[in-house]
Amino acid sequence: MDEIAVEVVLALPRRTLLQRLVLGAGATVADAVAAARFGDDAGLVDPERLGIFGKRVPPGQPLRDGDRVEVYRPLTLDPKEARRRRAR
Repeated sequence: MDEIAVEVVLALPRRTLLQRLVLGAGATVADAVAAARFGDDAGLVDPERLGIFGKRVPPGQPLRDGDRVEVYRPLTLDPKEARRRRAR
């Protein structure tokens, strides 16, 4: 059976969680997130907010060897509103 090595990253406000995994060929982004052990922080994972190397992808996206799966958090403030506040 062929295997691929990937990383799954969850960036939190004060720390970053990184899991390096070896999965079977044909694994998806959802498979990698499920295999990552984020403990109590697993509830922060939204399957609609996932990406590979900064590009949003669906959970069913197949992975390639060396991919970096990123779990995105919701924005706390809309970027346009932040810009308006800074301009004032």
